[in-house]
Amino acid sequence: MNSPDKSELCYPDFFNLSCTGLMRPRSETVLLYALFSFISVFTVTLNLLVIISISYFRQLHTPTNVLLLSLAISDLLVGLLVMPVETLRFIEPCWLLGDIMCALSYIIGFTLTSASVGNMVLISIDRYVAICFPLHYPTTITYIRAEVSVSLCWACALLYNGLILKDHLRQPDRYNSCYGECLVVISVISGTVDLVFTFIVPCSVILILYMRIFVVAVSQAHAVQPRFRTAAASTAKFTAKKSEKKAARTLGIVIFVFLLTFCPYYYPSLAGQDTSNSASSWAIVSWLLYFNSCLNPLIYAFFYPWFRRAISFIVTLKILDGDSSNANIL
Repeated sequence: MNSPDKSELCYPDFFNLSCTGLMRPRSETVLLYALFSFISVFTVTLNLLVIISISYFRQLHTPTNVLLLSLAISDLLVGLLVMPVETLRFIEPCWLLGDIMCALSYIIGFTLTSASVGNMVLISIDRYVAICFPLHYPTTITYIRAEVSVSLCWACALLYNGLILKDHLRQPDRYNSCYGECLVVISVISGTVDLVFTFIVPCSVILILYMRIFVVAVSQAHAVQPRFRTAAASTAKFTAKKSEKKAARTLGIVIFVFLLTFCPYYYPSLAGQDTSNSASSWAIVSWLLYFNSCLNPLIYAFFYPWFRRAISFIVTLKILDGDSSNANIL
């Protein structure tokens, strides 16, 4: 068997211990870097717009927007810290950032993903109380409670993922067979726990709450119809149907995108297998998971008219005016 050429070694100085990698064609490398860089910049830009809007305009300092702000921060960090590292991991033939960065990159990525999921659950709870119990909403969901909930969400995400990946942080190269490899393996037990607490439970809560929201929205839309017996009845009927369709469409988008981006990652746990980044499908699965951070601002923010007005203020530099923070954008 011929020895590999030194140009193919990850660390030529460690000929007997170095991993080997196959270089991609230059054109393919440039194309992939351009594509993933665009996704990363797009994710950071969208979430940065959300963060600036909510932080700057006083009218947007509400409990609901505290949750949206937290979601945008977690998604921005995914685009800023996780996506560039994953781009290098996917394109380059070798891992060149060292063992410690190998472990830290996964802890950061999983923590931000867990925080993002937790924020979505908090948003679901907020919308549930606002629509199903509107009279109790101002006293139940306060600004301080929203801030406390967000803080607990981040603390739990960091603690939870730190416990799952603590062995990798203690011994980052425990699964590596050679220099230039970054191999992370999550056992079936840890994967099952992660499946329950990061996917099944949050997904169930979101589904149940949004189904309840949908039922209430439909019942409220139907309640409008008997009040109109004149020619306005046809208008009320049209409005009711429009409300039903809007509620169904929003519910469908939220659930579909969440399941579409998260389901593939948890397939090994569902199949009773270890989760490893050495799997051939890992690149697709992980990028689907992280791409959700690009879609979140589109789903949770672009549907709000105030966000479009805030973007107009930011893009046209009207936020540089003296009293623009008090502008009416609602």
